[in-house]
Amino acid sequence: MKVLLLGKNGQVGWELQRSLASLGDLIALDRNSVDHCGDLSNLIGLSETIIKVKPDVIINAAAYTAVDKAESESATANLINAHAPEVMANAAEKINALLVHYSTDYVFNGTEGLPWQECDQVNPINTYGKSKMLGERSIIDSGCRYIIFRTSWVYAARGNNFIKTMLRLAKEKDELKIINDQYGAPTGAELIADVTAHVLGRSNKITDGIYHLAASGETSWYEYAQFIFELARKQGEHLKLEPHTVTPVLTEQFITPAKRPLNSKLNCTKLKEQFSLFLPDWRLGVERTLMEILG
Repeated sequence: MKVLLLGKNGQVGWELQRSLASLGDLIALDRNSVDHCGDLSNLIGLSETIIKVKPDVIINAAAYTAVDKAESESATANLINAHAPEVMANAAEKINALLVHYSTDYVFNGTEGLPWQECDQVNPINTYGKSKMLGERSIIDSGCRYIIFRTSWVYAARGNNFIKTMLRLAKEKDELKIINDQYGAPTGAELIADVTAHVLGRSNKITDGIYHLAASGETSWYEYAQFIFELARKQGEHLKLEPHTVTPVLTEQFITPAKRPLNSKLNCTKLKEQFSLFLPDWRLGVERTLMEILG
């Protein structure tokens, strides 16, 4: 199996380099790659690379993920999250390759109470979510073979994420306000990469479509942060923050350029049943990653 990986140095892309290594010939690119074009803003170069390499599988782990900045940089967000996947999908269709693409819980408006299913209507409430929705649609409309994994609240030991931000703030600030009415499941890049490799290794069971991929359980950002602080203290980290100086607040009290969905919970039953998977509780992955960050 020849696999072309785009976005090799992102949180998920970095873990994919490890998880995909045993599947065959892996060609991993990023925006600075020289031998082939891995720059998603270069649509012509991207298409030419796919046609030239002729992979069996294309994995797009690159994305524009600056949710707030996307409100003022919609053209860039759409270029990377919508137009580039369309180019990949069209090229994949030409060479009969499977396209694996990662999307987000932000394609939903977050107003319902139950975990979102793959068949639920998408209705994003911010520019980032709209760009990811357009990317999904362009892939589906291309006629190529595809798997779209929607995931949520991604973190890793590598790169910038909520865990690292909370650790930094806990050492800098005496008090902190954290949103407590947005719910989801923190999902590790390692888990996403391992599930991707598992699915690709069971090629006889692959059915085109959208699959929800997130850790089990649910939490709020406030509860998530408190879990991080508690683990850090147990590891001997000195934090300025005390448990009683972390205040839960409502989304309406915390104004940001981009609106966030209140409900980011994903129903992953389809993925688990189709590929005989067990998805661990979110706390396990967070604890493991925190130990890696703290060394």
